[in-house]
Amino acid sequence: MAAGAAEAAVAAVEEVGSAGQFEELLRLKAKSLLVVHFWAPWAPQCAQMNEVMAELAKELPQVSFVKLEAEGVPEVSEKYEISSVPTFLFFKNSQKIDRLDGAHAPELTKKVQRHASSGSFLPSANEHLKEDLNLRLKKLTHAAPCMLFMKGTPQEPRCGFSKQMVEILHKHNIQFSSFDIFSDEEVRQGLKAYSSWPTYPQLYVSGELIGGLDIIKEAKCGFSKQILEILNSTGVEYETFDILEDEEVRQGLKAYSNWPTYPQLYVKGELVGGLDIVKELKENGELLPILRGEN
Repeated sequence: MAAGAAEAAVAAVEEVGSAGQFEELLRLKAKSLLVVHFWAPWAPQCAQMNEVMAELAKELPQVSFVKLEAEGVPEVSEKYEISSVPTFLFFKNSQKIDRLDGAHAPELTKKVQRHASSGSFLPSANEHLKEDLNLRLKKLTHAAPCMLFMKGTPQEPRCGFSKQMVEILHKHNIQFSSFDIFSDEEVRQGLKAYSSWPTYPQLYVSGELIGGLDIIKEAKCGFSKQILEILNSTGVEYETFDILEDEEVRQGLKAYSNWPTYPQLYVKGELVGGLDIVKELKENGELLPILRGEN
């Protein structure tokens, strides 16, 4: 593109220099789609995305495009949880409706075109969208036997908690698929309400939420750890099976034993019970005879 044409295109993208100016812009552009690029002058990928945005501004004159230096207006960046550049926020009716983190030109183009053609959101349309989103979330949570919704990818996690979750799953050779919640703001916000779980990562097994990192750590080392300590104190030899390594066994054993939780302790093929029962048996002095097969 010639220099003159580039300058003309960039001119179609407004620049915001203060929080007050940004709020005023939200109000003035309430009836149209507003796309805001949080950028930094030291990041070459931001310059590239500014050019992409300028091209889109020429193709879609009904859409308002704005760039805002993330470090120059920190109060706005903090309000919208901008932690990296480039990040794009999409506004309609003065409300944030979508987000894109990273320099993904095709994805930016796709989102701008989709939101530009969707028209205004009326209440009835919102209900329809919510219903469609819930169906989409149901499909996503059932997309694989074990689904991890995380920040980034297993190869490149973008937060410490997501990285730890991936390490736990890999350590135990658990096969899983993942979804990068940074790639879709609709899913990122919608899944919090769908699962009544406000943070990420989130792990689903057979479409059911298991929990976040703390819950997985507890499942790996809390109740199971306690029952192992009790068994070790008896001196009786035993074998273990990691139910997170085999989803078929994990679900099937609940029905087979008519016992909905783990850990489960069996002696000679018969269910003794879970942690609470094992604790009670130990306190009553009945555990050792049962483990020895005397009862």
